[in-house]
Amino acid sequence: MKSNLIVMLTHDDKTVPDALEVFESCRDLPVSFWGFKNVGLPRAEMQDLIKAIKNAGKTTFLEIVSYTKDECMTGAQFAVDFGFDYLMGTLFFPEVWDFLKKKEIKYFPFVGKVSGSPSILEGTTSSMVEESEFFRSQGVDGVDLLAFRHKENPERLARDFISQSKIPVILAGSIESYERINFVNQVNPWGFTMGSALFNKDFSPNGSFRENLEKVVNRMASIK
Repeated sequence: MKSNLIVMLTHDDKTVPDALEVFESCRDLPVSFWGFKNVGLPRAEMQDLIKAIKNAGKTTFLEIVSYTKDECMTGAQFAVDFGFDYLMGTLFFPEVWDFLKKKEIKYFPFVGKVSGSPSILEGTTSSMVEESEFFRSQGVDGVDLLAFRHKENPERLARDFISQSKIPVILAGSIESYERINFVNQVNPWGFTMGSALFNKDFSPNGSFRENLEKVVNRMASIK
């Protein structure tokens, strides 16, 4: 199984101001998974954005980069109110999970010690695997792994963690080259996110967001 590409309409940890226009320019591409963050746009514009994504028949993802219980609960409520299919991020709090597990939404909290903005990841592979086992025992759907934000050998962390995790893994953050796309598909997480790399034009320096995304889609299609 190939990893699922999740296109995030975000740059520098915020939803971009023209997210709706960017999505509309790409809605015909064979990308099923689209997401954004709960910051960067007025609430009404976010409602228009998720409506457009859903009307296009796409699966929706919200990523929350918050670390306190109150902030994470607010993010979870936001995800439910807007009707997202998946919530990524937040630190795991029992109260947040108690709220979400009764809703029609899948939850992939951060695994490991996550802090700062932009986020950094700390912790050992073994401690993260142990944490993911606890999540699994609670019925959590999967985990959000910021492997490339780890200070020590992120590729080894990603490879070892994904091979040991018994629940789905979304590899998020800093996937910004063909080499990393190839690596992601070698370690084969359930999914991976890409946002800033497309806005930074890392795959087609003179191209549009769409042209950069087309490059990624074509590379993914070429992977056997």
